[in-house]
Amino acid sequence: MIRIRPYKVSDVDTILSWCQDEKAFYQWTAGILGNYPITQKEFCFVDSLMPFTAFDETGTVGFFTLRNPDESLDELRFGFVIVNPHKRGKGYGKAMLQLGLKFAFEIYGAQKVSLGVFENNLPAYYCYKAVGFNEIVLDTTEKYCILGKEWKCIEMNLQKKRGKV
Repeated sequence: MIRIRPYKVSDVDTILSWCQDEKAFYQWTAGILGNYPITQKEFCFVDSLMPFTAFDETGTVGFFTLRNPDESLDELRFGFVIVNPHKRGKGYGKAMLQLGLKFAFEIYGAQKVSLGVFENNLPAYYCYKAVGFNEIVLDTTEKYCILGKEWKCIEMNLQKKRGKV
């Protein structure tokens, strides 16, 4: 059974070990945390957010952050979502996100949760869709220049349903 808890500094080595190449690192961070490979010191940026670690009986299995993107308390935004590569494709990401959504809606009181995912990260995109996120069409697509190419970001969100997530 997967559970989540607040991130601890002792989790950093495990989490950083999950990005073995530049493409995976930039799909995870968009370069916001720094250049590949980042250091523990650079990763401490997540302390300014609401960082969570997912774990099961085998240890740490995932990580994500939540943040409030604007002045309103009605929205939280997922970021830096990552799952141990050995656990991917087994439902861990979906379970972790569902727990994050439960926190966002039931404890924080958000009405909407949003996130962005690169269009070249289809496994993450399909995981978000499986959890219930919907693609949002924006007037302008967010773009990043990464590894010499233009990466487009897909905006997604999930609205709180009356009485449940």
